[in-house]
Amino acid sequence: MNIVKALITLIVIALFAVTVLFIDFTYKTFSYRQISGKADAIVVLAGGKGRVEEGLRLFRESRAEYLFLIGVGPSVRKSDLYRPQPGDPPADKVILEKSSRNTLENAIFGRDLIVQHDIRSIILITSRYHLKRSSILFRNSLPRDIAIYPYPVDSAKLKESWWSHGGSFQLLFREFYKYCMFRTFFILAPGELREGGMSVFPGR
Repeated sequence: MNIVKALITLIVIALFAVTVLFIDFTYKTFSYRQISGKADAIVVLAGGKGRVEEGLRLFRESRAEYLFLIGVGPSVRKSDLYRPQPGDPPADKVILEKSSRNTLENAIFGRDLIVQHDIRSIILITSRYHLKRSSILFRNSLPRDIAIYPYPVDSAKLKESWWSHGGSFQLLFREFYKYCMFRTFFILAPGELREGGMSVFPGR
């Protein structure tokens, strides 16, 4: 009987801990704000609605010297996305990365571009719900002295009243689960992604 009580107690404690961590994750997800400053490069994780458009808008405002569009389709041409008008930054500062197909690969291939161009600070653009996972991956792949400014793009998929919207709750919990996997991995193997030693990770 004591074993059963101890098991129930452990389950209750575990559920309470997960609940607290999930609420903290959600609070921080909704706390991100769009920064108004500049950086060396704008890094857009393509694939979500509004991300590329927001990156292009900031680039046209000269908020960074470079615009990296990470994870675009293989058939996409630069001219499909950016045609400079008078006064716009030159097209040769827009760089398309077409090899990555998930967030982990976004961080790996994005890291290579950022390092190759001697970038010291980035504005990281992705959907709000995706920003914490993306940030931890880029933070653990880039050199420590490169500044990262997370920049959220809101979408209809995520409602602020997430607790009463089934789709938002599921979306947040999936991101929370994946974030926790990566967070645990980086605690156990710090620097692994930064050194380029990891190519496959479950739940990516």
